[in-house]
Amino acid sequence: MEISLFAAASFAAPAGGHAYARCLIAALRAGGHTVDLVALPGAHPLPDAAARAAVLAAWAAVPAGNWPVIDGLVLPAFAGHGDALAARPTIGLIHHPTALEPGRGEAERAGLRNTELRLLPRLARVVVTSEATASRLAADFGVDPGRIAVVVPGCDDAPRSTGSDGPGCAILSVGALAPRKGHDVLIRALARLFDLDWRLTIVGPERDPAHAGALRGLVAALRVGDRVRFAGEADDAALEALWRGADLFALASWWEGYGMAVAEALKRGLPVAATSGGAAAALVSPQAGVVCAPGEIDQLAKALRRVIFDAALRQEMADAAWTIGRSLPGWSAQAAAFAAELAKVA
Repeated sequence: MEISLFAAASFAAPAGGHAYARCLIAALRAGGHTVDLVALPGAHPLPDAAARAAVLAAWAAVPAGNWPVIDGLVLPAFAGHGDALAARPTIGLIHHPTALEPGRGEAERAGLRNTELRLLPRLARVVVTSEATASRLAADFGVDPGRIAVVVPGCDDAPRSTGSDGPGCAILSVGALAPRKGHDVLIRALARLFDLDWRLTIVGPERDPAHAGALRGLVAALRVGDRVRFAGEADDAALEALWRGADLFALASWWEGYGMAVAEALKRGLPVAATSGGAAAALVSPQAGVVCAPGEIDQLAKALRRVIFDAALRQEMADAAWTIGRSLPGWSAQAAAFAAELAKVA
């Protein structure tokens, strides 16, 4: 099978949907498929002139025999070209609709929603990363449920986290510095636990520079600069060391199409503190961590207090997380499932 996958030029960033596409491409190639990455420059998902021009040129260059797959982040750049998408068997790879992204103005979200309402139903098949996203697309974006397939991300085997060995609790959060990830909620919740010994490391690219600056300002205002570290886009070795030395994983997202970082934490036997926005909470059993409503700072602070304070409880949760992690599928299986969905398209 020959595939042309359209993604943003920021593809190298180690987080979220980019990580899904990157790992999927590697696994598809390992399975004998040919995958051409079509990296689109310009702004996404609010496309500028450069993005729109790049889409037209790239689409025209796709070989006739290739299966075009469009990552949801760049789908809005195809606005006005629904007929072209419908004219060939085009597949959408949707983590969550961009119209649902917090931190945008109402006009921007309305524009993205209108674009997605027009384009998503024109796709031959839409592959999503969770049942939560599948339900949302069918209910709110006019996608025929019969055209939606769920292929959750893979999560390859990883060594079990050994922890920081104390004192205190080393907390790791992995996600782009963007409003949807709720890092501000997590920081505010932890700041209330001034009597406990905790340290937070946040790994992720600065997708939204203004929001990243606001997060740093929040850390200073709350006087937790000695406890919170922004690690940026950590390379594989640095990220591996952070996973290995963490005692707890925390992510306070407003919405997750799946929660790849949560799955990675479970795969490594880390207790998880997460929120119920989207699909991530479905991964975390009560024995393996705590789940709170999105944006509920008080609730999250109380849940974190219990886990940070009680090292014995963290160990019990770590054992449960390790068990869950063993059951999560690997990337080779998920790449095969993805290819099978493409093969169903006439």
